[in-house]
Amino acid sequence: MNYSIVPKRFQNSPLRFLFYLNWILLFIVFLSIIAPRNLAYNGSYWLNLFCLIFFALMGFKISSLNRPLEKFIYVSLELFLIVLSYFSGMKLYVLFCLILLVRNSFILSQSNRFIVTILVFSLIPIAQFHRMQNLAIPKPELLEDEKLIIFSITTTLFGIVVFFLQLLVNAVLSENYSRKKLAIANDKLRRYAAKIEDIATLQERNRIAREIHDSLGHSLTIFNLHLEAALKLLPSDPQEATELLKEAKQVGKTALTEVRESVATLRSNPLEGKSLEDAIASLIEDLKRSTGIVPQCEINIFKQVSDDLKITVYRILQEAITNICRYSEATEVIIKIEVNTDLKLIVYDNGIGFILDENTTGFGLQGMQERTRALGGSCKIITAPDRGCKIVVSLPLSLPIF
Repeated sequence: MNYSIVPKRFQNSPLRFLFYLNWILLFIVFLSIIAPRNLAYNGSYWLNLFCLIFFALMGFKISSLNRPLEKFIYVSLELFLIVLSYFSGMKLYVLFCLILLVRNSFILSQSNRFIVTILVFSLIPIAQFHRMQNLAIPKPELLEDEKLIIFSITTTLFGIVVFFLQLLVNAVLSENYSRKKLAIANDKLRRYAAKIEDIATLQERNRIAREIHDSLGHSLTIFNLHLEAALKLLPSDPQEATELLKEAKQVGKTALTEVRESVATLRSNPLEGKSLEDAIASLIEDLKRSTGIVPQCEINIFKQVSDDLKITVYRILQEAITNICRYSEATEVIIKIEVNTDLKLIVYDNGIGFILDENTTGFGLQGMQERTRALGGSCKIITAPDRGCKIVVSLPLSLPIF
């Protein structure tokens, strides 16, 4: 059992000061009891010492009080000991009242503390008035009005002491409450930081998946289409098939280079050393070679566009062209890019289309949505079976601040 004067759970708390104050007041009462002039009164001496010891032992039980009934019994016993010490002639019984008020701060709520404080404050004037009425007056000239003055002064002094003691207790309790709130806030902040780290890790995984899908997936699609075309042309036009195989080899070499760069840096910049128009021209050339489609292209960029915005436009257009080559069976493709208050990208094909709600597993369309949301834009996909597909992307020129 821990008999420390300050319970363990309060040792690193501002409330420990109140425990020290509690024991200092008890020690002062003890010194008053063992004073030489009190030793002659054996009866009151032992009764006063009993009240002091019992009152002190109750101080060790503060941290174990949890239920309301226990707290009520505890405060009632303290009040009983105060009354008993008064009738046993203890000179500093008032200090017991102050100790009770200090202990209330550990076990009672604010409203209950106020009630007990009022009760104790009312006991002192009653006790003082009773003592003044039974005072053996050595000087008959002491008048009743002088008793009233003494009564008023002592009561006022006690009221002032109680007032400042309550201010002290409230200040310590407020500091302790602030520390608890700060500890809770710090704990929440640590959990939020861990959660943000998990989200950032997940976003980075999704980004890497998009990068691999957009770059390597596009290259392998072109590679596969070249091989299929070469196999079809091999019996009838070996020379054209050979050219396609050479191009497929070059595409495979480019894909291998991109994989190595992705593994090395986890990110490749498709526009490095090229303008957006040149990069789009390369995509259009890939589309032309793979499907024979010559798209209608209209690019009007007359304002400064950030690198992140350019990469996003390139990746979305790359994904759209990859889907056209792989799935659409289109014969007509329209590409429009224009910049006014925002950047707008429109990609249209007259292919077979698809049911949008049923396409939930691919990275491509999901990657488009994620890329536009990351820049504060919107991506609208309009499609239906046998009605082609239209992708409308709108991106703000200024990046959002998170």
